[in-house]
Amino acid sequence: MNRPQAYAPSRSVAAKLREVAVLFKLRLASLVVVSAVLGYLMGVPAGGFDTVAMLLLVLGGTLLTGASNALNQVLEVREDALMERTAERPLVRGSLNQSEALIAALVAGGLGTFILWTAFGPLTGILGFISLFMYVALYTPLKKRSPWAVFVGAFPGAFPPMLGYVAATGRFDLGAGLLFAMQFMWQFPHFWAIAWVLDKDYERGGFRLLPSSGGADGRSAFLILLYTLFVIPVGMLPWVFGFTGIYAMIAAVVFGLVMVVPAIKLFRSRDRKDARSLMFASFLYLPLVQLAYVLDRSF
Repeated sequence: MNRPQAYAPSRSVAAKLREVAVLFKLRLASLVVVSAVLGYLMGVPAGGFDTVAMLLLVLGGTLLTGASNALNQVLEVREDALMERTAERPLVRGSLNQSEALIAALVAGGLGTFILWTAFGPLTGILGFISLFMYVALYTPLKKRSPWAVFVGAFPGAFPPMLGYVAATGRFDLGAGLLFAMQFMWQFPHFWAIAWVLDKDYERGGFRLLPSSGGADGRSAFLILLYTLFVIPVGMLPWVFGFTGIYAMIAAVVFGLVMVVPAIKLFRSRDRKDARSLMFASFLYLPLVQLAYVLDRSF
């Protein structure tokens, strides 16, 4: 059984910053920020695009997402040491200590909230902070206790496009709610597919993330298929309410079906390769459908 290694400080400031970048999971953060940017583009009125504002959204969103990832690792360092996929994280390897990680996370979280608040107003800043709080204070501790953690985690996970839209418009309206609903529903098959692929590793860490108490069983496969089917009508809602046009609706249906096919195969086979196919299909669905929303609304 792996354990967190003794603290071995990095030799230079540059090396330390590289470890902080790993701690913040910047590649994953970039996917979150893309969703926020697409939400921003959905809300920007014709001729109202502001490059500086979008860059501030990217910076603030990256800092908040990085802070969430870092605080999650501070709280779960012992669990991370038990799992293969997390065994090389900085806190497990000892290249950063928990105090350094905590300071970096708090500075990033505070700065990210400040940027969103001052650049876009209190509503955007508050939404950013709520997302950070829910991810760290609610979702993270619940992961070891109940599969309901996925439901709780779907809330902060669905904030980015809504936050981007609110940053552009300064208000929460139907458009913000529709973007939130689409990404909220997508969270379930997306994360359950990941949990299926990594089920044994998560089990070593003591996490319960699949919807069935039996783990990777027929009930979990059925619920994954059911929620994947739900993704299609929820993705069509912007068209139903006249927020986007017919082409975005078609994209939502087509890419939703791309997710449904491996979900059906998983229901039949319960094979990890089909869960992996669903996972990759879900990675494609979100940015492509949100981009279709933007293009359809723009043209």
